[in-house]
Amino acid sequence: MTNDSKKIRNIVQDLRSAYFPTDAYKNLEKNFHMLLDQRRADFEDQVTPNVRGIVLIGQSGSGKTTAMRELIYQNKHLLGTDTTQETCELIGLQVPSPATMKFVGAATLHALGFPYSGSKSGPVVWDMVKGQLQRRKTLFLHLDEAQDLARYQTDKERQSVVNTLKSLMENTQWPVGLILTGMPDLKDIINQDAQLARRLLPVEIDRLQEIRHAAPVLNLVQSYAKRAGIEVDSALIQKDFAHRLMHAADYEFGLLAELTVQSISKALIEEGLGVTLRSSHFSDVFRTRTAAIDGLNPFIASNFVRINPREVLGGARS
Repeated sequence: MTNDSKKIRNIVQDLRSAYFPTDAYKNLEKNFHMLLDQRRADFEDQVTPNVRGIVLIGQSGSGKTTAMRELIYQNKHLLGTDTTQETCELIGLQVPSPATMKFVGAATLHALGFPYSGSKSGPVVWDMVKGQLQRRKTLFLHLDEAQDLARYQTDKERQSVVNTLKSLMENTQWPVGLILTGMPDLKDIINQDAQLARRLLPVEIDRLQEIRHAAPVLNLVQSYAKRAGIEVDSALIQKDFAHRLMHAADYEFGLLAELTVQSISKALIEEGLGVTLRSSHFSDVFRTRTAAIDGLNPFIASNFVRINPREVLGGARS
């Protein structure tokens, strides 16, 4: 491997791990710090805490998972997040399928380092979860894709979900703050119970808007390019390009950042360190991701707003 190849590989790795905070992320981090500070103060003053949590809502591709990953990374110096250690103050897991409360409880036990397989009832499993949360001194439990907790369930089953979630925060022995991340359907679970809704601070990742976000999108592309040490073509500082990029990402920030990183990576790998980032790099990446013909590529088609950017194999001949 040549020196340039090694340098390009390092740049690509750096781009993939880079994160440029959004307003939603800043709100998420502000709320998290507030809850953590309150919990620390309650411990110091030996006060029985009135534990609250956070609910982070966003569409697929909005960047929810990446935002949580960044939050944990940036705050690992403030609390224990190493699941291999006896004390782990933040535990996270993706809600499994099928999302019965018994199955979710078993998955939570696994995340806590307490493998479980048995025939105990759901309430008994969650009592075990509460015991393990106390043993590990866990302050926050993060459930990703939490909308699946109530998918295909009756009103009675959804209420059981809500009661279980509330019981974690209301546990007098060791209350735990919940961080729930998921699709907009998660709102139905939260709003089913006023007590649960009051205990969760809401953060929503809004979809991008053509007029409002054109300048920030262009700045983001230039920031990534600057981090990679490359120039951008003049066409990539025009609002038309911002609109095309937003549409290609279906107006979701997470997908837009992903498209940008992949396009810069492609430019570097194929053309080297002296490359200038062009619209063609973005169109190539979109073509690779969707197999769309040029007429259905937002970076090429004149009437790009009619294109469904989520459609794979659009217009492909059989």
